[in-house]
Amino acid sequence: MIRIQYPEPEFKIETRNGQPHIFDALRKKWLLLQDEEWIRQNFIHYLLQGMRYPKTLIALEKEIRLGELKKRFDILVYDPEHRPWMLIECKAGQVLLNDAVLNQVLRYHIVLPAQYLVITNGNLTYGWKKEAGGLTPIDRLPEFFAHH
Repeated sequence: MIRIQYPEPEFKIETRNGQPHIFDALRKKWLLLQDEEWIRQNFIHYLLQGMRYPKTLIALEKEIRLGELKKRFDILVYDPEHRPWMLIECKAGQVLLNDAVLNQVLRYHIVLPAQYLVITNGNLTYGWKKEAGGLTPIDRLPEFFAHH
């Protein structure tokens, strides 16, 4: 398990049409504030503030194709050569991080072969590094390109 020390939230939140919305600073747009979005925004904030990952190399909720299916990944961090480096799947706080969630991120990994896979529900975070044809659990997120 990975321990995440989330920074103090500094989000812009406002009510629109009777629903709470949060401003996504990376996508520069207002989004409906659902549980999963709160987790995603806090995790992004942690990547940017806590881990100092460059915001120019983070993609959010982009569509990918798995055969005939269209899916959306939550967060993808690219390496400096713009190759997939870390794939992160966010779930709402009450969602269990079980094999189904890991299998989901593994399916996305077929299309986006990242070196690191991470799943989080805001309370718990698990990660793996792909090496030697398998997945090795990690207990912290890697420094951005500390290995180069």
